[in-house]
Amino acid sequence: MKSYPLIRICWYAINCLLIVSFVAVLYGIGWEYSTRIFLRGFSDAIIPTSDSPEQKAESILAWIAEGPARRSTSNLATLSQRDPEDTLNFQQLLRVCGTATNAFVNLSESAGLRSRRLLLLDQNQKSKHVVAEVYVGDRWIVVDPAYHTVFRRSDGRLVTQSDLRSPQVFQEATRVIPNYPQSYTYESTVHVRLGRIPIIGRHLRGFLNAIWPSWEESINWTLLVERESFSMLMVSCVFLCFAVALRFLFAWYCSSRLGIPRDRMRDQIMRVSHALAGSPNNIV
Repeated sequence: MKSYPLIRICWYAINCLLIVSFVAVLYGIGWEYSTRIFLRGFSDAIIPTSDSPEQKAESILAWIAEGPARRSTSNLATLSQRDPEDTLNFQQLLRVCGTATNAFVNLSESAGLRSRRLLLLDQNQKSKHVVAEVYVGDRWIVVDPAYHTVFRRSDGRLVTQSDLRSPQVFQEATRVIPNYPQSYTYESTVHVRLGRIPIIGRHLRGFLNAIWPSWEESINWTLLVERESFSMLMVSCVFLCFAVALRFLFAWYCSSRLGIPRDRMRDQIMRVSHALAGSPNNIV
């Protein structure tokens, strides 16, 4: 391969990509592990392990509403809206629907609850409010972390997003919440807002719905979009797989199509080990 400088440059570039992606995976594992330990400490302190899923959800909402004093800052731009260490510790973030939902979802997942965020869209398909869903029994019931509420009908029954599409049920569930905006209706909801992706975002949902109609319900995408450490880990794993596949494909192309011999990794390791061990004939 030494006689082919362009091939050597590409080979070294691919190896650099492989190394960087591998280091990124290790960093993502460490970050996600530390985040899980942090969240487990929070959840163990505020959520009784013997409670039912509904009671656990209410415990988290009560902590968001009435928990101990949190830190305050005059510059929200310095805080991350997807990092639990910020959303759980700064009072300004717990007053915003998106970051309050982030805090709720992270704590509930740490406590063993199945939860996910739910975006309410306006007529222009822009997000007007963010709530959460928790799997209780065999249904996804709706909670509003910003208003510290588990939605119920007048007879106490828990409601789902499909229930809340009914104006009558919506009125029953929200009339006990002081100053709850009546514009936060459920005619249009999504779990992942693909419209934020540049260029392809507005067409991507239609494409995915055509080839995989249940893609949004089949996978819980919430942690991927709501936890920075988990996003980092998943993206770095994708890049690592891409780098490994690219390395094998490039090696195959060079040897099979171009006829360029290359030193295999195991041959290089064998030569290095022989050099380090030395030959018996050279021992004095």
